[in-house]
Amino acid sequence: MSIRRLPEHLVNRIAAGEVVERPSSALKELVENAIDAGATRIAVKLAAGGVDLIEVVDDGCGMSPAEMALALERHATSKLPDDAIEAVTTLGFRGEALPSIASVARLTLESRVRGEEGWTRQVDNGALVREGPAALPPGTRVRVEGLFEKVPARRKFLRSAKAEYAACLDAVRRLAMARPDIAFSLEHDGRRSLVVQGDETRPERVAALTDRDLGPNSVAIDLEREGLVLGGVAGLPTFNRGVADHQYLFVNGRPVKDRLLAGAVRGAYAEMLARDRHPVVALFLEVPTDAVDVNVHPAKTEVRFRDPALVRGLIVSGLRRALDEAGFRVVQRPSEAALGAWQPGFSPSPSGEGLGVGDVSPSLWHVASPHPNPSPEGEGLRHLHDRRPTFIAPQARAEPAYSPPPETTSFPLGVARGQIAKTYIVAEAEDGLVIVDQHAAHERLVLERMRRALGDGGIASQALLLPEVVELDEPGCDRLEARAAELAEFGLELERFGPRAMLVRATPALLGQGDVHGLVTDLADELAAYDEALSLKERLDHVAATMACHGSVRAGRILSVAEMNALLREMEVTPHSGQCNHGRPTWVKLAHADIEKLFGRR
Repeated sequence: MSIRRLPEHLVNRIAAGEVVERPSSALKELVENAIDAGATRIAVKLAAGGVDLIEVVDDGCGMSPAEMALALERHATSKLPDDAIEAVTTLGFRGEALPSIASVARLTLESRVRGEEGWTRQVDNGALVREGPAALPPGTRVRVEGLFEKVPARRKFLRSAKAEYAACLDAVRRLAMARPDIAFSLEHDGRRSLVVQGDETRPERVAALTDRDLGPNSVAIDLEREGLVLGGVAGLPTFNRGVADHQYLFVNGRPVKDRLLAGAVRGAYAEMLARDRHPVVALFLEVPTDAVDVNVHPAKTEVRFRDPALVRGLIVSGLRRALDEAGFRVVQRPSEAALGAWQPGFSPSPSGEGLGVGDVSPSLWHVASPHPNPSPEGEGLRHLHDRRPTFIAPQARAEPAYSPPPETTSFPLGVARGQIAKTYIVAEAEDGLVIVDQHAAHERLVLERMRRALGDGGIASQALLLPEVVELDEPGCDRLEARAAELAEFGLELERFGPRAMLVRATPALLGQGDVHGLVTDLADELAAYDEALSLKERLDHVAATMACHGSVRAGRILSVAEMNALLREMEVTPHSGQCNHGRPTWVKLAHADIEKLFGRR
C-alpha cells in the first residue's frame, strides 16, 4: 500500500479522537478557553449529559471575526506568544480543541469584543454552514449540538446520559476549584446543579464543591521548598471517604490526575488511615514552568516533573506537617457535651445508702452539695462532703456483682475486667492480659452475621420511626436509585427525595442504630467505583463491610461487663474475628512473661 496524505476532514476526526473522548472532554476544553480568555463569570448548560447540547458562555475578552475564523483551523492558538512551548502558562495551547469538536458535532461560535459588533460562525461536522452578525454581550458563547451524531462508531460507546453528566459535573467542579476568583454555574436539562460565586477564598471554594463539613474538619497546607510552593486543604484522617474520587490535584492551576501525586497523598496518610479509606484533599502545586512538562497528554490531564522525588517529598512532608500541627484534631475526640455528661464515680445515692454506680469523672476535684436525707450508713460520707473541695483519687467504674466472675481458664480470650478510654476492653486470660479493640472486633462480627444472613435468604430490615433524609450530589443519588432494588436485599430501603437527596426508610436490622448518613454516603462513593456490569452481590465483601462498619459498636461507647464478655464469647466462635474488615488486628495479648519484664521481674 502506497503512502498517501490524509484528507483534512479525516485528520480532524483523528485529532478529535485524541482530544474529544466524551462530552466532558469537550466541555473541559471549552471552559479552559473561557478561563484563558480572562472571564469572571462562566455559565454552562447541558442537555442529555452533554450529548445533545453543551453551551459555554463567558464574559471574557472575545474574538474578532478574523480571529474566529482562525480559531477554527487546526493548530491555531493565541496562548503561545512565542515558540517556547515549555514556558506555557495557559490551560490550553495546542489549538486543536475547537476544530476537533467542530469536526464531530454542530458547533456554533459567537463572540464579541468590547466596543465592536458581535459575529457568529456555524460549522456542521467540519463544514462551514453560516456566518454573520450576532447580538450578544461582550464575551463568547459556544454551542455544541449532536456530538458524534454522524460518527455512530464513537457515539455507541458513550455511557448513559446520567453517567456522562456526572463526568461533566466533575470536570467543571475541578476547574472551578482551581479558580475561586471566577463565578461558575452549571445547568443540566433545565435544572441548575452547581453555583459558586467569584469572591471566595480557596478553602471556601473547596468546601463548597466537596463537602460543607470539610471546613471545620480540615487543615491548611502551606509549604515552600526549592522554588516549589504547595498549598491547599487536607481533611483530617477521621474525615475520610470510601473511594479516592475526592482527591483534587492541581499543578500551576491545571487539574491533573497523576500517579505520582496520588501516591504521595497515600504515603502521607499511610499510618493514619485504613487501607480502604481515602482522605479528602485539594492540593495546589506551583512549580517553575521549566520544571514540569504539561505537553504529555493531548487532554493535558497528565504532567511530567523534572525532579519527581522533590515533588513527592514536598507533598508528603507538607501534608504530614499540617496534620501534626493540628494536634489532637488528628484523632477523634469526644465532644464537649459528652465530656460534660460524665458523672463522678464517688457519690452517694439519693437515699444515702452506699456509693452510686457512675462513670469516672474527668475532674479530680469533687464539690458536694448538702445531703437531703442522711442515713446512719451515709453519715460519714455526709461529713466528707461538707468539707471544702477535696482532691480525691481517681476511681474505676464498678458494677454490682450478682454472681461470681467466671474462671479465666474456661475461655481463650479470658473474661472482661474493665474498659480503657471507652475503646479497648481489658480481659484477663489464663496466660496473660488481652486487649480488644471493641469497634474493630464488633465490625468483623457484624460482617460475618450479614454474610450468614445473606446465605440464608436475605437480611431483615428495620423500619425507621422517622425516615432520614441524606443529602448527596446528583450523580450519587442516581447511582443509589439505580441500585435501590439490590440494596433492599441487604435490608436498606431507599427512595429518591428530590434531585440531590435520598430518603432512608429502613436499615438492616443487624446494624441497629447505626450511622445512617455515613452509611449512605459511603455506599454512594463505592458504587461510583464499581463496574455497572457487576451486581452488588458480586461485590458482597465491599458492600457488607461498609454496612458492618457503620453498624458496629463505636469507639467511645461505654460497655457493661456483660456486654464486654458477650463480645469476647462471640469472637471466640466467629471465623476471621482476629482481624477487622480493614486488615487490622482486633486483639492483642500481653503474656505473663511480658508483664513481668515490664516490672523487672525477669
